[in-house]
Amino acid sequence: MPEHSILEGQPFPRGATFTGEGVNFALFSAHATKVEVCLFDESGQNEIARHTLPEYTDEVWHGYVPGLQPGTRYGYRVHGPYEPQNGHRFNPNKLLMDPYARAHVGELRWGPEIFGYTVGHEDGDLSFDERDSAPFVPKCVVVDSHFVWKPRAANRVPWGETVFYETHVRGFTQRHPAVPEAERGTFAGLAHDAVVEHIRQLGVTSVELLPIQMFLNQPFLTDKGLTNFWGYDTLGFFALDPRYLASADVDEFKRMVDRYHEAGLEVIMDVVYNHTPEGNELGPTLSFKGIDNASYYRLMPADGPGRRYYINDTGTGNTLNLSHPRVLQMVTDSLRYWVTEMHVDGFRFDLATILAREDHGFDEGGGFLDSCRQDPVLSSVKLIAEPWDCGPGGYQVGGFPPGWAEWNDRFRDTVRAFWKGDASAAAMAQCLTASGDKFNRRGRRPWASVNFITAHDGFTLADLVSYNDKHNEANGEDNKDGHSDNRSWNCGAEGPTEEADVLALRARQQRNLLATLLLSQGTPMLLAGDEFGRTQQGNNNAYCQDSEISWVDWEGIDTRGQSLQAFATSLLALRRALPVLHRTRFLTGDWSEVAQGKDIVWFNAAGEEMQAEEWDAPHTRSVAWLISGQAPSSSIQKRANDASVFVAMNGWHEGVEFKLPACPDGGVWVRHIDTALEQQDRATVDSSSYTATGRSVLVFVSSRDAE
Repeated sequence: MPEHSILEGQPFPRGATFTGEGVNFALFSAHATKVEVCLFDESGQNEIARHTLPEYTDEVWHGYVPGLQPGTRYGYRVHGPYEPQNGHRFNPNKLLMDPYARAHVGELRWGPEIFGYTVGHEDGDLSFDERDSAPFVPKCVVVDSHFVWKPRAANRVPWGETVFYETHVRGFTQRHPAVPEAERGTFAGLAHDAVVEHIRQLGVTSVELLPIQMFLNQPFLTDKGLTNFWGYDTLGFFALDPRYLASADVDEFKRMVDRYHEAGLEVIMDVVYNHTPEGNELGPTLSFKGIDNASYYRLMPADGPGRRYYINDTGTGNTLNLSHPRVLQMVTDSLRYWVTEMHVDGFRFDLATILAREDHGFDEGGGFLDSCRQDPVLSSVKLIAEPWDCGPGGYQVGGFPPGWAEWNDRFRDTVRAFWKGDASAAAMAQCLTASGDKFNRRGRRPWASVNFITAHDGFTLADLVSYNDKHNEANGEDNKDGHSDNRSWNCGAEGPTEEADVLALRARQQRNLLATLLLSQGTPMLLAGDEFGRTQQGNNNAYCQDSEISWVDWEGIDTRGQSLQAFATSLLALRRALPVLHRTRFLTGDWSEVAQGKDIVWFNAAGEEMQAEEWDAPHTRSVAWLISGQAPSSSIQKRANDASVFVAMNGWHEGVEFKLPACPDGGVWVRHIDTALEQQDRATVDSSSYTATGRSVLVFVSSRDAE
C-alpha cells in the first residue's frame, strides 16, 4: 500500500477504529518524534505496509487508512530519544502492541530481540538493541464491534442481595463432562447450559472471573513447564486473552454474557491495572515502555540517575502511572469499554490501593477513584477493591470512598481463627456484622464489606480443614512460595485419610465455615468448587498450575461433596428468604423506639446479654445473637414484619447448651440449621434450650405456625 494512501484521520477514539470504509489509528505519546503503523498479512508474520501517522494533536498521533477492514493485523513503531537516564526508552526496532487493541493474534516468543537494550551488554539497559522484534511479538487485530444483544431479562442485582462466586474460565470447565472437549476451558464452555444451571441452582448472583484480559506467560514459568494460570500480568486492557476463545471470535464472550444475563446472573471481571509484564529497566519492550515510558510508568524522582528506575509498589517490577491524565484516561476508557461494549456488570480491582496512590500516598479522593465516582457508566456498576499492596501505606481495608466495596481479609482471618480455636468472640462479632468499625462511615452500607473465607489465592475450603501446612512442591520453588500463615487445621491428619472421625469433623468444619460466611452481614464471596469440597491437594498458591491441581474435578464429586453442595444451596436459599441476614443498614445494638428493642442482641450460653468483660475473656469460645424482624430496615421508620433469626456458634470442642431467648414475634423457634447433622431438616423447638455439639452452628427462625 503506497505511503500517500494514509489520510490525517482523528485523534479520537484511541486505538484502531473501523469506520465502515477504513480504519482510524490514534496513539498517545507525549515524547515521541514519529509514529509508524505497520500492517501485516493474515498470518501476522509478514509486514506488507508501513505508514507514518501524519498528524499530532494534543499529544496524540493519528492517521486514517481507507479500505482497511476488520481482521487487519497491525503494530506500531515509535521513534524518539533513547535516554533511559531521563526516562525515555524509544526504540523503533521494536514492534509495539497498541494499548487500545481489541484483539491479538499470535504468541509472544521470548528472546533477546524483544528487549530495547542489548541483553548481556556491559552497559546493561543503557545499551541499544537494533534487532527487529516483529517476528517475536503478537500482532494487534482490527475488530468490528457490531453485535446484536438479547433483551436483558432483569436489572443488575441489588448490592444487598449480591453473592459473588469467584471462578476461573479454564479451571472451572476443563474437566466438566457435559462440556464438549473443544469448548472446555473457554467462554463457550462457561456458557454451556450444564455449567450455567449449576451456578444458577446454587443460588449465587454474580460470577467473578479471574483475569480474562490479554496477559503473558513469563519465561521463569515456561522454562519449568508451568504457566501463568491466574493471569495477573495484563498487557492488553481492551482485549480478551485468546487462550479462552474456542472460536477466535470476541463475540464468543458476548454470547456468554448474554447467556448469564438470561439466567439472571451478573458477570464481574477481575482486572489488573496496577502493572504490566514489561517489568523494570531490565524487562522487555512490548508496548507502553516503547510508546512513552516516562508517561505510562511511575519512575523514581528525576534527581540524578533516578529516572532510569521504576517505582515497584506492585512487587512485579513496575507500576502504572495513573496520576498521568492520559494513563488515567486509558484505564477508564477500558472500563467503560467492558461495560458498554461487552456488557459486564462490574470489576474487582487487583491491588487497588495502587490505583488510589498519588505522589503523596494513598488518597481516597485520588484521581482514579474520583473518576469512577463521577462517571455515569462506571458509577452504575459494581466496583470492588482489593484494598492492599506492598507499597507505603498499602493496607487500606475500610479506607475506600462511598460507592466502593472492598475485600475484607480481616473477616477471612478471624473466621478461620475462630473455628480453629484461636479468635475471640469480640473479633468474631465485628466480622459477623460487616465490620462496622471499618466500613460504617460516610454513609457506606454493610455490602461494602466483601466477606470471604477462601479465594483463588490460598487454600480451598476442603484444604483449609485438611492441611496444617501448605504443599506447593509442584510449583518448583521448594515449597517456599505461598502464605505460611493460613490459620488452617487438618482436624487430626495431614491430607487424605480414611479415618472416619477426622472426615466427619472436616465435613462439619466446612459446614461451619460456609454457615458463618452466609449468615454474616455484608456481601459474601464463595470460591467455586467449595460448595462440594474441591481440593488443590494442599497447594495454596496454584497461580502456575494449569493442571488437575487447579481444574475442578466434576466427576470426582463423592457423596460427601453432594451433601455439602445441598447444604450450601439450602444456606443460600435461607439467606435470600430472610431479609434480616442482609440488612442494608449496619447492626449496632442500638435501641429502636419503633421496634421497642435493639436491632441486634448478643447472648451468652445462659441466655443473658453479653457483658463487656465476657467479650475478650479467653474462655469465651461461643457467640450467639438475635436479629429481630421487627427492627426498621431503613431510615424511614416503618416497622418491619420479617422473620427473626437466632444464631448460636459453638467454637468449643465440647457441647454447649444454649438457652433460647423469647421469640420476639410471639411465635415459636424452628431450627433450620444444625451443622452437627449431615442432613438438614426443619424442626420446631419445644424446649427453652438446645445443645450445640462441639464446633457447630445453630440457626433458628421465628414462625407463627408450629411445624
